[in-house]
Amino acid sequence: MGRGRVQLKRIENKINRQVTFSKRRSGLLKKAHEISVLCDAEVGLIVFSTKGKLFEYANDSCMERILERYERYSFAERQLVPTDHTSPGSWTLEHAKLKARLEVLQRNQKHYVGEDLESLNMKELQNLEHQLDSALKHIRSRKNQLMHESISALQKQDRALQEQNNQLSKKVKEREKEVAQQNQWDQQNHEINSSTFVLPQQLDSPHLGEAYQNTNVVDNGEVEGGNSSQQQGAANNTVMPQWMLRHLNG
Repeated sequence: MGRGRVQLKRIENKINRQVTFSKRRSGLLKKAHEISVLCDAEVGLIVFSTKGKLFEYANDSCMERILERYERYSFAERQLVPTDHTSPGSWTLEHAKLKARLEVLQRNQKHYVGEDLESLNMKELQNLEHQLDSALKHIRSRKNQLMHESISALQKQDRALQEQNNQLSKKVKEREKEVAQQNQWDQQNHEINSSTFVLPQQLDSPHLGEAYQNTNVVDNGEVEGGNSSQQQGAANNTVMPQWMLRHLNG
């Protein structure tokens, strides 16, 4: 006698329910693998147990790619077919989708940091390793790019500082040269002014008046002490300018 039709209803016995779940889950995963191999189909299977444990299957491509494709397809359908967002059923379906997506993202985040890897098989671990290697390559490439840009900026700043230092050194040398020339000119002017002060000192001599009087006192061609006074007046006249002699004569 063949087996009768199994009545589809919740199994009340907890142990029988767990055994049935394990058997049916294995058969479902097997069927998903068979259809993906035989029909070259892209299959993604997600199963949650009553305790919240996740069981999934994805063929050669990763589950994230299948979910992203599903999201794009569902979004395109929603754009073509207007739905009534005011109905509670649509919101419930949208909430379930978002919740499933959030759980997948949280699980992937744990996998990326090396946590909760017990549920992954060999192929999934290889895909995860490939993703991490690719991410590390991008990170190293970006880091090297930033380092090169920083080095280039520092070199440019160094060249600018060197040029500024050269300009300042040139200005300092020019200033020192100007100061040296100014000191030389001041010294020359001081020597010239010192030489011009000799004449007034000679003119201020107390014997100038006596010499002038002795040269102008004449009595019939004979002056007492005239020869010596004339000689002294002549000696003093050699250092007196003509305009001063005219002034004294006047």
